[in-house]
Amino acid sequence: MSFETTTVQPETIDLAGTWQLSSADGQHRTTIHLPGDVHSALADAGLIPEPYFGANEAVVQWVAEQDWVFEREVTLAAEALDAPWYLDLESLDTIASVFVNDQLVLEAENCFRRYRPDVGGVLKAGVNRLKIVIRSSIAAGAELQAAQPFYIPHQELNSPIPNGNMLRKPQCHFGWDWNIAIAPLGVYGTLALRKLAPARIEHVQTQQIPRADGGVDLLVKATLFAEEPCVVSVAFGLDERKDRIDCALGAGETVVSQGFTLAEPRLWWPAGSGEQALYALTVTVAGETVARQIGIRSVELITDPDAAGARFALKVNGREIFCRGANWIPADALMSRATREATEDLLRSAADANMNMIRIWGGGFYEADRFYDLCDRLGLMVWQDFMFACNLYPSTPDFLANVEAEVDYQVRRLASHPSIVLWCGDNELVGALTWFPESRENRDRYLVSYDRLNRVIEVAMKKAAPELIWWPSSPSSGYLNFGDAWHADGSGDMHYWSVWHENKSFDNYRTVRPRFCSEFGFQSYTSMPLVRQFAEAKDMNIASPVMEVHQKNVGGNERIAGTMFRYFRFPRDFDSFVYLSQIQQGLAIRTAVEFWRSLKPHCMGTLYWQLNDTWPVASWSSLDYGGNWKAMHYMVRRFFQPVAVAAIPSEDGKTIAFSMVNDTTAPVTVELETFLVSLTGERRPLMAVAGTCSPDAAATLATIEANDIPADHLLFWHFTASNGMNGEGHHVAATYKALELQPSGLSLKAVPAGDGAYDLTVTVTGLALHVMIEADREGRYSDNAFDLTAGESRTIRFTPVGGGQAVPRFHAYDLHTSYAASAPVRDLSAAA
Repeated sequence: MSFETTTVQPETIDLAGTWQLSSADGQHRTTIHLPGDVHSALADAGLIPEPYFGANEAVVQWVAEQDWVFEREVTLAAEALDAPWYLDLESLDTIASVFVNDQLVLEAENCFRRYRPDVGGVLKAGVNRLKIVIRSSIAAGAELQAAQPFYIPHQELNSPIPNGNMLRKPQCHFGWDWNIAIAPLGVYGTLALRKLAPARIEHVQTQQIPRADGGVDLLVKATLFAEEPCVVSVAFGLDERKDRIDCALGAGETVVSQGFTLAEPRLWWPAGSGEQALYALTVTVAGETVARQIGIRSVELITDPDAAGARFALKVNGREIFCRGANWIPADALMSRATREATEDLLRSAADANMNMIRIWGGGFYEADRFYDLCDRLGLMVWQDFMFACNLYPSTPDFLANVEAEVDYQVRRLASHPSIVLWCGDNELVGALTWFPESRENRDRYLVSYDRLNRVIEVAMKKAAPELIWWPSSPSSGYLNFGDAWHADGSGDMHYWSVWHENKSFDNYRTVRPRFCSEFGFQSYTSMPLVRQFAEAKDMNIASPVMEVHQKNVGGNERIAGTMFRYFRFPRDFDSFVYLSQIQQGLAIRTAVEFWRSLKPHCMGTLYWQLNDTWPVASWSSLDYGGNWKAMHYMVRRFFQPVAVAAIPSEDGKTIAFSMVNDTTAPVTVELETFLVSLTGERRPLMAVAGTCSPDAAATLATIEANDIPADHLLFWHFTASNGMNGEGHHVAATYKALELQPSGLSLKAVPAGDGAYDLTVTVTGLALHVMIEADREGRYSDNAFDLTAGESRTIRFTPVGGGQAVPRFHAYDLHTSYAASAPVRDLSAAA
């Protein structure tokens, strides 16, 4: 179904398009296309250099220190003024004053609220001048901090631009350990001038009430606004059903409800668990129509106590679902560049990698309707944070009132999406109480302040939509529990960062048994084709200033290199360093996911950090900025497969268990073949076994003795499930650097396959571990980051994206060529 959230408005003047942009001091002038951001407009006009290139971050930071003015004119005929008009402003970022004909009509203070000021009294026949003044968030934040009754700390490592926590604005705009710190500002989303005749639709919400006979009563609630008392006809539509009622409205808001009974509802299911059935809902009033896609489903959060502590599991339509996914951050650091197409590509890549959940992290945006529409259609469940992250926040009455209005608006806007299954108060605010000397020395003051904020969010959410599932914070051990959820794996959701931040081994992931791990991650460098877009040849060194600008986590480059030295022989050049960083990233996350999935149902979710990037940077993402798949994303597609097999060594290293996991609703028979593979690539059979895994379960298929694997051999395996799923893998007992690998004889032949695609046949004469193919054009591979043994070949398809007819040049890596003394052949084929 292609149906989406849409709105048809009567007598609307779309204000999207070209506006005049100037700094408040008049020193800088150009045009800007709204919706959009100031940095992009200045870069397009050549007034600042490309922010993402080289070390330009510091060069463009002055932009955020200025106030900026947006202006345009609108002409109205005299007869158009026969009814009230209002501005419809979806997102002003952030402290903004709006003028019509030099008269102030709005003071805005929240990027996450929609403003609809009445402007009928200031419009005139003829030319009308519109002006939006957006204040510097740096100056505004400092003023608000100075006005606080006590100091409110922020995380300086994440937010090098201070006081962003004073503003209701994306917190990552002030930096973060993966984002550029330039505090962008602009006008986003809907921007229009509308006539109010005689009422408008403020919100459309739905509530599902289950019936004893298995049906569902669907209650549709339309919140209408009228400036004066009036009578209107309200039409409700659900697929082919149409109902119309006449109702009297008072001045202000009125809620009008209509019910539909679905005797045999088509249910919405997460990806891999069933159909994503959707219904078309419409509400029409006075020529305005709001159209929504809705899904019928039930959701429960299971937190029952057990011997280990308490469970954390989501149950959809009565079935517990193991959540496989990643954390989502904004699609771009600059909103002008976060296109619909780019966002869709990122989400489809998540679904293509066998994910069924996305966590929208609390330091960015509540996403646009189209984001959730696509999640509905793809079956991607959404864990929705409210937009608070990693800082402490004010709890003054004005700040809390602003937050309450934000929560009310966002919940009413989004609550009917079937994909949103959980609403979470914040990201890491409980932990932040221990991060600052002020809160450590006076914990009670800051804890009470936090609790006030958290209660306001919860109460506002429950008032707007009482049926929603609330979780107080991430991570959290439970409701009103303010303990350490980073290292407590018995209850609630967990953020586990010891492997990255504490430099522990990958095996350390197997020492924790989370009930649901909503954050864990390991960094890699962004791929070489993207590195070449922001760096020159002289910068291709991990210690160069440009590469360090594009690494925002303190000590991150050293940690990548140190881990590489622990597991691998050190790479021969910069390209190989980038390649190995991506392989070790994938191995780290695979180690965690495979073990935690094997604990099912003790553990019921793994959401790694993070899916995407906001700009080209070394980070924890599995997708490059722009959407190309890193090596890890190809691995993710394999280890997130609904039916999977993994080799899990015992704690003492004496045995290796083959765990099979089945996230489907039917039992599956798994046939496993294991092999011993020599360092020159010859393989010989070791063991074959078959077993059945129950629905929604994990079980041990077989166990072998580690001593059965000679020191100069690797353990390989291949499995096939009765439902058609299959996979393969290998296990290294010690470290890769201890292996005396031989040249693999890697060769590649590229043959055009039509429509711009290429079939790439990879052949080896020896053992090739972690084969990675890379092109000098953006595109997608049918497979990548795989292994081959002696005499094997594999054909994969490369599908370029974007325009251009240039023949791509392909590069191939494997583990041996990453450090071999003789130079590897990079360009194995320029095409047939």
